[in-house]
Amino acid sequence: MLKKILFICVENAGRSQMAEGFFRKYAPSGYEPQSAGTKPVSTINPLAIEVMKEVGIDISSQQPKIISDSMIQQSSRIVNMGCMDKESCPAMFIQNVLDWAIPDPKGKPLDDVRKIRDMIEIMVLEFCKTLA
Repeated sequence: MLKKILFICVENAGRSQMAEGFFRKYAPSGYEPQSAGTKPVSTINPLAIEVMKEVGIDISSQQPKIISDSMIQQSSRIVNMGCMDKESCPAMFIQNVLDWAIPDPKGKPLDDVRKIRDMIEIMVLEFCKTLA
């Protein structure tokens, strides 16, 4: 049985999707990523898809999803990517969350989204070391 790591944010359109993509690439054996949001939007941020393709990871087939109780219960660890507003911040509703406080790429220019992507990659790599 694979251990699930849940990456969460509000819209599940950028940060958590990129984290899911990186974790899928770097995770130690026996782990599986998933991502979700408290207020998911209908599509992934196109710039997030673009910057991930630049590093050889295709997240274009991933879909924003709403956080469910079963996702929370089945997860070995839950990582909150950061919050853009306090009232829908996932960390307010879920206990024992690792909070990375990564800026939201929504509405940011391409170079900023690349910087956010690189921050997420570093955080995922460091996180994977704690699981191995």
